[in-house]
Amino acid sequence: MQEHVKVDGKVRADTTFPAGFMDVISLEATNENIHLIYDVKGRFAVHRVTTKEASYKWAKVKAVQLGKRSIPYAVTHGGRTIKYPDPLVRVNDTVKIDLATGKITDFI
Repeated sequence: MQEHVKVDGKVRADTTFPAGFMDVISLEATNENIHLIYDVKGRFAVHRVTTKEASYKWAKVKAVQLGKRSIPYAVTHGGRTIKYPDPLVRVNDTVKIDLATGKITDFI
């Protein structure tokens, strides 16, 4: 099976792998990068982006808690857990995640 599709920077060969809100889909064969967003009716819409914009994604913080040994972590709307977030990041903030490292680079 050809592996030309990347979801959030990782090659996905499974045709049933789910892609969700604000995921970055990269098509290697055509050099296209896509963000999945919602349109005004709540359906998925394709938004083409540049390669620079495809290197990060935006996510909403759903929880900020302390784990074992008092290690802080943040949980995003997509289920991604990020250790050691910026101390100023709070619930309902929007964070910019670098897909190569998985770290928070900016937040609103």
